[in-house]
Amino acid sequence: MKTVLCYGDSLTWGYSAEIVGRHAFADRWPNVLATALGGDVTVIAEGLNGRTTAFDDPTDGADRNGARTLPMVLSTHAPVDLIIVMLGANDMKGWVHGQAIAAREGMERIIDVVRGHAYPLNGKAPDILIVSPPPLCETAEPRFAAMFEGGIAQSQMLASLYADLADETDCGFFDAGSVAKTTPLDGVHLDAASTRAVGRGLEPVVRMMLGL
Repeated sequence: MKTVLCYGDSLTWGYSAEIVGRHAFADRWPNVLATALGGDVTVIAEGLNGRTTAFDDPTDGADRNGARTLPMVLSTHAPVDLIIVMLGANDMKGWVHGQAIAAREGMERIIDVVRGHAYPLNGKAPDILIVSPPPLCETAEPRFAAMFEGGIAQSQMLASLYADLADETDCGFFDAGSVAKTTPLDGVHLDAASTRAVGRGLEPVVRMMLGL
């Protein structure tokens, strides 16, 4: 039995701009991936709305700093064979950082945390699959347009930056923007069809990395 940990933000949690709530369980990409992989793989979803790669967001009550909360998550779910990290969208908020290069540096910090963590029972670090989120898009929704002002162009750089980082650090890479797009309802999140597409698109990559 293999274990895959999906570590992300609202795109992993399954936020739906259409209902201003959560996508149905079967539509969220970690669960689509789990169904596609079958019973020999356990897929754990660890998504938190607003989570960043490695930056604080003073407007949120829960700790949204992905690098800081990751050690607890790694120990909670150990042993893990593969961790899929899809973060960076919230780094595009101006008050968080607003630059793609910062998200790249934050993702590198996450890699360091995964590989340097003291795992229970002398366990080993999992392999890492970096996923770049689909780029932001234009929206007429005023709150999200203001929150992510200037973020569209920056978010379009994430796939290239993450791909290069994956090559440099011997991680896997998948561009979620190759199979999905953000909804213009808020410019950030995925509709049900797109989140399902991410789960399906990840299946062959995950199978290869797990040796299935």
